[in-house]
Amino acid sequence: MSNHVLDTVMESAERIAALGPANEELGRLDDRAVKVMREAGVIRLLQPKTHGGFEAHPREFAETVMKIAALDGSTGWVAGVVGVHPWEMAMADRRVQDEVWGEDPDTWIASPYAPMGVLRPVDGGYVFNGRWQFSSGTDHCRWIFLGGMLGDAEGKAIMPPTQFHVILPRSSYEIVDDSWDVVGLKGTGSKDVVVTDAFVPDYRVLPFAKVSDGSAAREAGLTNTLYHVPFSQAFPLGITAAVIGTAEGALAHHLAYQRNRTQITGTKIKDDPHVLYAVSEASAEISASRTALIDNICRFYDQAEAGRRSTFEERAAGRRVQVQAAWRAVRAVDEIVGRSGGNGMRMSSPIQRFWRDAHMGLVHAIHVPGAVFHASALTNLGVEPPMGPMRSMI
Repeated sequence: MSNHVLDTVMESAERIAALGPANEELGRLDDRAVKVMREAGVIRLLQPKTHGGFEAHPREFAETVMKIAALDGSTGWVAGVVGVHPWEMAMADRRVQDEVWGEDPDTWIASPYAPMGVLRPVDGGYVFNGRWQFSSGTDHCRWIFLGGMLGDAEGKAIMPPTQFHVILPRSSYEIVDDSWDVVGLKGTGSKDVVVTDAFVPDYRVLPFAKVSDGSAAREAGLTNTLYHVPFSQAFPLGITAAVIGTAEGALAHHLAYQRNRTQITGTKIKDDPHVLYAVSEASAEISASRTALIDNICRFYDQAEAGRRSTFEERAAGRRVQVQAAWRAVRAVDEIVGRSGGNGMRMSSPIQRFWRDAHMGLVHAIHVPGAVFHASALTNLGVEPPMGPMRSMI
């Protein structure tokens, strides 16, 4: 399978890797890193062809994200998070697609989807208010998807809750500087955003239930199989791919460091069977994580291609694969980092940065195993999980 975007990325691999420290220092992606991704078309992989996108197979998207993250975790993370937003935008009203991409198909869209805002209905649309954390890559985006709850005339969320994904231009929200002070993935610039009394036309709102159950893609008349992959598999794909790619980067730097290293005992690493065993085991675990993630998304793509909608049990199993793949990869990183010695953890060494980035990616809500594993186990036992948090993002 040819992936011209990945080929273009690899031509700039040294530049992407070299900018890692600068990204971390800035607390967002360096403009030079963004330029490389724009020129390669990374964020257009899942974008509809009607607006300059490539409509690539999700496998190509995941492989590209992993490769970028292996060069720099923060750049890969932004590629994975921002890169999935065109997939959902394909389901939105054609008017907002034209507003976003009409003049520039390389316009980037931020998020987050957490329903931290409230939509108050008014004539022609809604008035929107809220504050959100973790808007990755937001400094380089001109539009945003934000999660919101339907409210009443007083602006209070109604019950039972009704969630929407709300699309706003940069003029309608504020980015809160100095709101991203974390231990890892510093270069993602995942800052807070605030919306105050923004008017949102009704055509810029997507009901989350329709995105989640696949009806948004059907109603939009989308024929490419890409857009009929379940949201619960497509959305986490870029996030988990970034974590696995970061683990691959940590392994690569560990091997480069250990290649000619002699321990304080006088034993060369290449002569230490215990370290060599750990390296091989970690390599196998990270490789298994990559294989599992790719196989998982390909199976859901093949189901959609065959015209079959996946069951809740299948989606729960798919989420279990995603979560476990991330944890497996990061555990493997811990094993090799624990054998890197004190010099491997100096701030001048990239090993510590990849280690921190991998752990920061692992704590994303999409990788919390509790509810996912619980729901999947119940379906294995033939028990239908109750409605509520346990079914969230499945």
